[in-house]
Amino acid sequence: GRALLVLLLSATVSLLGGLIFGYQLGIISGALLQLQTDFQLSCFKQEVLVSAVLVGALLASLAGGILIDRHGRRRAILVSNLVLLVGSLLLTLARSLAVLVIGRVTVGFAISVSSMACCIYVSEMVAAHQRGLLVSLYEAGITVGILLSYALNYVFADVEEGWRYMFGLAIAPTAMQFLSILFLPVNPVKLTSWDSDCQKGLIPMQDTEHRAAAKREPYQEKHYSFLDLFRSRDNMRRRTLVGLGLVLFQQFTGQPNVLGYASKIFHSVGFQSNSSAILASVGLGAIKVVATLVAMALADKAGRRVLLMAGCVVMAISVTTIGLTSRMAPLAMARDCKAATDPNASHSLTQHPLTRVLPQSAVSPVPPVSGSVRSQAGPGFAATTSLTKDFASTQSKEVVPNFSLTQKRDLVGQSKEGALDSTGPPLSAAPWAQHTVLNWITLLSLMAFVSAFSIGFGPMTWLVLSEIYPAGIRGRAFAFCNSFNWAANLLISLSFLDLIDAIGFSWMFLLYGLMGVMAVVFIYLFVPETKGQSLEEIDQHFSRK
Repeated sequence: GRALLVLLLSATVSLLGGLIFGYQLGIISGALLQLQTDFQLSCFKQEVLVSAVLVGALLASLAGGILIDRHGRRRAILVSNLVLLVGSLLLTLARSLAVLVIGRVTVGFAISVSSMACCIYVSEMVAAHQRGLLVSLYEAGITVGILLSYALNYVFADVEEGWRYMFGLAIAPTAMQFLSILFLPVNPVKLTSWDSDCQKGLIPMQDTEHRAAAKREPYQEKHYSFLDLFRSRDNMRRRTLVGLGLVLFQQFTGQPNVLGYASKIFHSVGFQSNSSAILASVGLGAIKVVATLVAMALADKAGRRVLLMAGCVVMAISVTTIGLTSRMAPLAMARDCKAATDPNASHSLTQHPLTRVLPQSAVSPVPPVSGSVRSQAGPGFAATTSLTKDFASTQSKEVVPNFSLTQKRDLVGQSKEGALDSTGPPLSAAPWAQHTVLNWITLLSLMAFVSAFSIGFGPMTWLVLSEIYPAGIRGRAFAFCNSFNWAANLLISLSFLDLIDAIGFSWMFLLYGLMGVMAVVFIYLFVPETKGQSLEEIDQHFSRK
């Protein structure tokens, strides 16, 4: 009974951690529609508000690893929950832009620490044959959290100061996660003796033979310095190569930007106006949830390597197909940034909250969606936006995360509005409107890309990162790789429009396809299979090889 309780509580902590992460990334889209009028936010101020979360998350990826390793995973999650409660209260009660920005930085720091600590804690808490399922549950929570945030954006769209409710409702899952983890034991890996709860069967970490061997030869946790990540000791250099390779390829295969074209593709197959945005956000979001559930089911059966390689192959084929079809049926591009001072703009936004995840002004003055024109807010904005989106995936961890959902949505909305409001020719006259078959091929390729990312790179990157490092440095190593995830995302986002201008849309996507092929080769050569092995076995395998 107690073992089952621990299993359920571990699952709850993982799911709620992801849900909070996804919710905080997605909720700003609807809140910003009201904040831009309540606080008269210019494009630049909206950019600052959206990117504040990323600033907090970057700080956490640099400092959070030390907190996780020195004070334990469980305590790190508890602290992140308390910080998140403070941030949510600041946002809910805010009366000025400065307080909103401080609240968003606080929230960003908390969800970043929580994302790392949750994956590591759950991976150490459960049996080897359940680890893939329960760590991947975090990614599923992110996608559900983003969908939930959009639903609440819709509910509170016409409520006066509805943004306060949007931010305030994050307190509920945070409190639930805090209470859940209070009933969980301290990390088994941190115990000095195997004569512990995991040995008594509270946490079925290993089968009888392994447990007997562990009794004879207790697992000695080693101590590492940060610089050991780059040394040959226990093959740490190769582990760092695996971790960095996974997070960088997760970004360089184009995930932050491919989804920016979602609404354009939906328009091209005949979905107009608001239905396009809703389909692109909710429809692709639902596909993402289903694909993540498939990854959860297969993580401990097919294995991490298989899912990563299969996902990369499908992603490479998908973006290559989009690149080829866009050469024959080019997509139209347009974009702009609406400041809050235009009452008509804000009115139309509140009428259709699902139109975009992040308002045009806020999200991406530089949405990858709209092509070649630079926006007043500047490229940094787009970067932060796509970062936000991505983080969820990643996070995806997703990740993260990623996160791709947020991005799809914002871009979705943006592109939609860009297409409708732009001074260019009407949709029906657009060159791509005449290529129905090619447009449907492009749409199906986009869906395949989203599914493949959610089965492969989305959840598996963070699962492998939580497994390959020794317990003594796992938090710092995870945080180190996570910081590269953010940096790569920023680079991809900032360079995207320049690359489009330099080599063209279709060549950009063909380049992403080439990166996908390189990712498959990298995974085949360097990433080991870790399914069904205890964390100690994985550590010994790396140390020997």
